[in-house]
Amino acid sequence: MQGTISCARNYNMTTVGESLRPLPLKTQGNGESVRMVVEENAVIVIGRRGCCMCHVVRRLLLGLGVNPAVLEIEEEREEEVLRELERIGGGDTVKLPAVYVGGRLFGGLDRVMATHISVFNKENESRFSKAQACLRLN
Repeated sequence: MQGTISCARNYNMTTVGESLRPLPLKTQGNGESVRMVVEENAVIVIGRRGCCMCHVVRRLLLGLGVNPAVLEIEEEREEEVLRELERIGGGDTVKLPAVYVGGRLFGGLDRVMATHISVFNKENESRFSKAQACLRLN
């Protein structure tokens, strides 16, 4: 007989609550902290602290299978952060909440909602056409 292999492993895992905490934004005075946070995260949602729309964007992205990082901005730092985000985007106006994918501006709530709806519609069309095909066969 073969010997048994132990399946017990120790994984360093964070709890769900810890993974959903907003990222800290360390002040460096020159705005480079914002650029680093945007560039270092595959998908990041940037919004005002406590903003319900930021929460909606995050939930929509989670519905698409994306677990975004979240950067919540204090009211007194908002103008500074928006100026830096506009510099990152080449001068384009940025509205909060803003979603960055791969270091580039993806859009705001409207773009995320449109993407969510189009994915939902495509999935439903696929299900509908499969159901129609099954009904034709029967």
